[in-house]
Amino acid sequence: MILEMKVPSPGESITEVEIAAWLVSDGDYVEKDQPIAEVDSDKATLELPAEESGIITLKAEEGDAVQVGEVVALIDMSAKKPEGKAAAVKAPEKTVEAPKVEPKAEKTYATGTASPAAKKILSEKNIVPATVTGTGKSGRITKEDAQKAMPSMGTPTGVARHSEHKKMSMLRRKVAQRLVSVKNETAMLTTFNEIDMQPIFELRKQYKETFKAKHGVGLGFMSFFTKAVVRALQMYPDVNAMIDGDYKIFYDFCDISIAVSGPKGLMVPVIRNAETLSFRGVEQEVKRLALRARDGQITVDEMTGGTFTITNGGVFGSMLSTPIINPPQSAILGMHNIVERAVVIDKAIAIRPIMYVALSYDHRIIDGRESVGFLVAVKEALENPVEILLNNNPEFALEL
Repeated sequence: MILEMKVPSPGESITEVEIAAWLVSDGDYVEKDQPIAEVDSDKATLELPAEESGIITLKAEEGDAVQVGEVVALIDMSAKKPEGKAAAVKAPEKTVEAPKVEPKAEKTYATGTASPAAKKILSEKNIVPATVTGTGKSGRITKEDAQKAMPSMGTPTGVARHSEHKKMSMLRRKVAQRLVSVKNETAMLTTFNEIDMQPIFELRKQYKETFKAKHGVGLGFMSFFTKAVVRALQMYPDVNAMIDGDYKIFYDFCDISIAVSGPKGLMVPVIRNAETLSFRGVEQEVKRLALRARDGQITVDEMTGGTFTITNGGVFGSMLSTPIINPPQSAILGMHNIVERAVVIDKAIAIRPIMYVALSYDHRIIDGRESVGFLVAVKEALENPVEILLNNNPEFALEL
């Protein structure tokens, strides 16, 4: 019996996905629930599991855009599993060393092989296939690769130079479209401030080991920032609101989107009802979502519906930036690196760990008073965490 593997719907309003990578080869024996492909939607990258065990026949190529419900593979459920063989899992492709006469990137065994149509085009251009980077399966040179290939013009040093055309993933293309629309459709402004992180440094030094031993997660900066943001959003509800046509939508909850770096690029999972979470709750949720994003397991639902975003460019060394709003939200807080700087405290110069922070906001819905007031409220809470965030009782607030 032949089973048709169809593309499932990854989420509401998604009608098309892209085959990012096949994890098996045509003719392999696959087990039920074994991941056979990675598919990109405009919101996330998801794994496609085999619905039954059997011999698989692939009906789409890597890079193909396919409609939800379209057949992308056939599984012959009547085929027996080959004796002495485990289900196929695509192993990392072997690499060979490039010639020592010229440093080159490692290539797969199939690199340099070309389809008949590609060979003909390359021959007409007097281009050696080995100098072309293939984008087909296992590095195979496709007709499109051959059409884009340009003869090497040489350089004064005599070293050949090459360029590569690589199609962006559907997720990256969608992100690009959204970022352009934000710049075009919002009145985005950014306001800045600085935070003396010394009080939080002292708290973490005093309690982080006990906190980790009891709760199994570290006491990081994100829980302090999330708690400070929630307090500021409750003080300035316009920053937690959104525009819907001629209406302003207010929320009595704070769903905080946290920008994290995943294998397929930037992901923004959501901490639901952050206003109800303790320090332990925030840290556990941040860890859970970050691990799911890193492992490519994050779902569309987990990245939908935030009311405000926090992004931390400081982990990459950024001193200052103007973060871009995550639509349809109206504001985003940017964290940056912490650097010891000379500051004036009680009319004396002192060295303190300072972080610059930035709030980008949509001026159509948020005025200067609210934006500046919000950022000042965040600053006040982070510079006075024991009094404002821990209610003068750190052990109780940290559940120690």
